[in-house]
Amino acid sequence: MSWLWAIIVGLILGLIAKAVIPGKQQIPLWLTVIFGMLGSVLGNWAATGLGVNETRGVDWTRHLLQLVGAILIVAVGDRLWVAVRGGKRGES
Repeated sequence: MSWLWAIIVGLILGLIAKAVIPGKQQIPLWLTVIFGMLGSVLGNWAATGLGVNETRGVDWTRHLLQLVGAILIVAVGDRLWVAVRGGKRGES
């Protein structure tokens, strides 16, 4: 069940990150989910380092760090995807 939640969170974070980043990203949906999952892991790591990974109630700081991590990874990942794929569109 934890993998299902990781995929759902990755999808949500990846889609929000794509919406926040200006311009159109060319990464496919499956890569958006993976990048969102990686962003979540990066945010959790940062939250642990800052000592805010477990608080009472909703962990807003941790969630914000997860989103920032997803934005960074989606932005860098999209650039790498375009560089590797050569700017081709319509192929997955």
